[in-house]
Amino acid sequence: MKIGIAGCGGRMGRMLVRHTLDTPGVLLAAGSERPGSDLVGADVASVVGAAPVGAVITDDPAALVAACDAVIDFTTPALTAVHAEQAAARGSILVIGTTGLGASDLSLLSEAAADARIVRAPNMSVGVNLLMALTRTVAATLGEEYDIEIVEHHHRHKVDAPSGTALGLGEAAAQGRGVDLDAVSDRARDGHTGAREDGHIGFAVVRGGDVVGDHTVMFAGPGERIELTHKASDRGIYARGALRAALWAQDRPNGLYSMADVLGLG
Repeated sequence: MKIGIAGCGGRMGRMLVRHTLDTPGVLLAAGSERPGSDLVGADVASVVGAAPVGAVITDDPAALVAACDAVIDFTTPALTAVHAEQAAARGSILVIGTTGLGASDLSLLSEAAADARIVRAPNMSVGVNLLMALTRTVAATLGEEYDIEIVEHHHRHKVDAPSGTALGLGEAAAQGRGVDLDAVSDRARDGHTGAREDGHIGFAVVRGGDVVGDHTVMFAGPGERIELTHKASDRGIYARGALRAALWAQDRPNGLYSMADVLGLG
């Protein structure tokens, strides 16, 4: 299977390149970077100091998609939208780990999935997706007397908050309770806020240091507290999950899938 890595020169892009080179059954066939990057025209494997593989880094999304069977994309919402359109035009596979996608972006992905196999998840880690499944189950079991708080900690360079993973956990909790997350989400507390509202799902954000990603879902009830936690210490877990998703999508019909589908957690 020929794999292309969007944004191959970035921190996550380099991790994906390294793991693609080391994964049986896949071939590093393409890479892309932004126009004007010094990496454009270089061999993709060079971003991790590996021997050339004969694939040149391009700044053209259409050329990236055309060169491979599947593109793995951890870039930006605007660029992900372009990749989705190109994947639909060619009927190929797109694995999306991009965060910060809005309603219009998700609508575009749904449309593109009619003609492509798209796997999209706020977090590609097997462990995190298991945490989401557990969160859904616990939320469905416990009543509103258990307050739900989602606490996340990331490195100081992360630009979005709450993280896509935290929001995914919030969505899992909301699904478990059969409610709309937007209607019960509490994402900002400052000053005299008053007592917590029943049924709300709260988010707390920590930024600092070089933390790859820590997430805790807390169910705080009368006389007891249940906490589900995942701590990431190596970004390789996201790369391994993304490659697993690409290989899984080979034998699937066109459609929009999640990592829960890939892992059989649906």
